Amino acid sequence: DLMAIRTYFMRWLIRTNSYDLTLVQIHTVCRREFVQRLKLEAVLSVHDGCVNTISWNDTGEYILSGSDDTNLVITNPYNRKVKTTIRSGHRANIFSAKFMPHTNDQQIVSCSGDGIIFYTNIEKSQEINRQCQFTCHYGTAYEIITVPNDPYTFLSCGEDGTVRWFDMRMKTSCTKEDCKDDILINCQRAATSISICPLVPYYLAVGCSDSSVRIYDRRMLGTRATGNYMGRGTIGMCVCFVPEHLSSKSCRVTSLCYSEDGQEVLVSYSSDYIYLFDPKDDQARELKGPSEERREELRQPPVKRLRLRGDWSDTGPRARPESERERDGEQSPNVSLMQRMSDMLSRWFEEASEAQSSRARPQTRPRALPHVSSVFLPGGAEAAGHVISDQSIGVTEASPNTTETLKSTSVPSLGTSPGYSSGSGSTPPGPGRTGTAEPVLSLHYSTEGTTTMTRESVLTSARKSPPQAAVLKLIFYKHYSACSTFHRRSAAARIQELFRRRKERREMEESETQNIRRPSIKMVYKGHRNSRTMIKESCFWGNNFVMSGSDCGHIFIWDRHTGEHLMLLEADNHVVNCLQPHPYDPILASSGIDYDIKLWSPLEQSASFNRVLAEEVIARNELMLEETRNTITVPASFMLRMLASLNHIRTDRVEGDRSEGSGQENEDEQ
Repeated sequence: DLMAIRTYFMRWLIRTNSYDLTLVQIHTVCRREFVQRLKLEAVLSVHDGCVNTISWNDTGEYILSGSDDTNLVITNPYNRKVKTTIRSGHRANIFSAKFMPHTNDQQIVSCSGDGIIFYTNIEKSQEINRQCQFTCHYGTAYEIITVPNDPYTFLSCGEDGTVRWFDMRMKTSCTKEDCKDDILINCQRAATSISICPLVPYYLAVGCSDSSVRIYDRRMLGTRATGNYMGRGTIGMCVCFVPEHLSSKSCRVTSLCYSEDGQEVLVSYSSDYIYLFDPKDDQARELKGPSEERREELRQPPVKRLRLRGDWSDTGPRARPESERERDGEQSPNVSLMQRMSDMLSRWFEEASEAQSSRARPQTRPRALPHVSSVFLPGGAEAAGHVISDQSIGVTEASPNTTETLKSTSVPSLGTSPGYSSGSGSTPPGPGRTGTAEPVLSLHYSTEGTTTMTRESVLTSARKSPPQAAVLKLIFYKHYSACSTFHRRSAAARIQELFRRRKERREMEESETQNIRRPSIKMVYKGHRNSRTMIKESCFWGNNFVMSGSDCGHIFIWDRHTGEHLMLLEADNHVVNCLQPHPYDPILASSGIDYDIKLWSPLEQSASFNRVLAEEVIARNELMLEETRNTITVPASFMLRMLASLNHIRTDRVEGDRSEGSGQENEDEQ
């Protein structure tokens, strides 16, 4: 067809140096009519899982993609045929994959959710390639980038807070336990995205989970392997960008991108917006930060809702805000099973919130305490079932630094608490009990571990025991109380020491960063929704456009210079995660939760943009962004364990009722 003929001709011009590549892009991608004529050209169904990464080779002849199916696929987008499918060796979802420069597209580096990096040579056997792995990261490895014109080195970043630099001339694998040899930067916070300046490649931008984007001069950095590791994360830093309203929040950076001329940086934040800044700017240094009252307000986020992992009901073009669904009376048969289970979890939290709000109301008669279970939230603190008053369970939100997604390995059995016998966990209704409300689960950050729960269990157990046993249990309780007081004091001392060291480190960092530039926001791009996935790419297209994927299943395109919304493309049934423009052709590749890659070209006869529809989508996205800001995603095993715990509680109650009834009958007989 005409597109294929034109593409072949343009490639020939570029290969023979008869035409400048940049001029091709500027000529084709310069007017808004270009993006408003975009139309779906082809769908490449080359994976059996969500496609989390796509990238073009240097000539634009092939697309490299990685997926939840753990395969790497090289596809020709013009004839729609797969060139190579590689069984990568990854055992977790592939998050990033790149061709190594100047290797004739024969060498690939990739990383996955388990932190493992693979170096793959297409010409070598699968057995040899699987030996070329780096297990240095612990936790998820989010992104891999190559260095322009360098076929030997690449960089990676991950949940462990490190940016690592690997040189294939020194080693092609590393399985050393707790390896620190290749750490280039230790950010002390999860490093979630990285980008290299294309024109001055020794400038490296790093996006972190504390809302910061830090730009380093790599000439001042080194690793232990190279013999000049500097240690602290402030060495070599020349720029630090943080939007003012995020200075006291922890929003993950999901995407970083330099402009082609290296003059601007585009950054996308989870649960927030996309920002453009100039690394040479230093205006934010003079801006006044939020007041102490405002800082305290920012530290007090609302109570979290729960959503089951796998529940994508709030994503895609047909998703609606909860308020809109309630108003329109959405029919229950249309609601998926996962959504029903998520709604059940949310109701439990609402009940817990109501219980918390009732603690101020006076109680006329004492009530026995319900059994409470405990779960662990990421971030190192325990989320224990913590008794706030005599009959209510409090709900306290997780720390703002908590990762949104709860790992299944972090959730212990909810039937019993760690180190706590299930035999003493139930409290049957006694004569003073005034109700039979369902017990509720509390998520509460506590430095006391299970101390409070164990103490309350001893007391309630003593109340229902014979006098002699009650005396023994109360003696045990007094001894246990003294020990727990000692433990609490030592824990408090450790926490004070931790905060003291953290304060000293922060003061040292502040003194070391006096000469670091702090840019202000140059432009904001809004309307999309970025909260459900860890990868949500935003990027430039030519000199005039900025693009992003969205949880609503659309591609958003803005005017780079004004922030005006120019185009909306429905591109996924759930979430659009990846966007990669062709290096010189007017072709855009996208991917997301759907198991395919979509190609877009300006094939419409005339420009068209449904602004009314776009405004409706933007309004819904804003509402749903607020909803998802207050939501934590948990694995399905979390709910199964909660159900098992509730069943355990009900069983104990029934047995307790029977034992109470039996005791009353014996008294009557006497």
